[in-house]
Amino acid sequence: MNEDKYDPDNPMHKSRKVHGRTFVKGMSQRQFDLLDDFLPKVALDVDLLRDKGIEALFDEAKAEYCMEVGFGGGEHLARQARENPDIGYIGCEPFQNGVAKLLIEVEDDGIDNIKVHADDARTVLDALPDGCLDKLFLLYPDPWHKSKHNKRRFVSAENMAQIARVLKQGAIFFVASDIPDYVSWTLRHLMNDANFEWLAEADQDWLLPPQGWQSTRYERKAQRNGRKSAYMFFRKL
Repeated sequence: MNEDKYDPDNPMHKSRKVHGRTFVKGMSQRQFDLLDDFLPKVALDVDLLRDKGIEALFDEAKAEYCMEVGFGGGEHLARQARENPDIGYIGCEPFQNGVAKLLIEVEDDGIDNIKVHADDARTVLDALPDGCLDKLFLLYPDPWHKSKHNKRRFVSAENMAQIARVLKQGAIFFVASDIPDYVSWTLRHLMNDANFEWLAEADQDWLLPPQGWQSTRYERKAQRNGRKSAYMFFRKL
């Protein structure tokens, strides 16, 4: 462990203007080095995205483009990218320890179809052109349990309007959560949104993980604590 490498003046280590922690102690020397040296090589260029579109982010055109908001440790994002090299992925995560974990997989496996935004996903949503994404993942978002903090939840009218804008017609918005209140919150927002259609037709459609699902570390933690997950698919109309 090399906790003393933390540099408050390094923009990769600074606190972000998002709610919650963005850095904790306990990263290895390699993780710090990856944030300093490797992240710039795979970082998403917001100005390029805004000016030239999503296709300009990658060396070659992709069959589809997907985005994961708050990728945690990056297990799901890295697996998706490895299994689908013809798809371009954008991953957003302000939590620097999680970004460092993803970067290990990206470097070790030579993954070249992920662009990383180590900050607030809303910045990327603002820059994305209309109707450019085929799928957007929101896996185990912070539930912000206290009522006074509910306004901090990612599922909100403002963010759903942006997601509806950037998704193609027929594209999928996939949300997973182990917090019953957040599941209800999500369903209330999305089922009352004319831009989305909930695809569940029976209980099993949203109480069982989709085929080929790989559990994330947050999901495994929830399972150890006896919490069950809900898997919600919404189609952009």
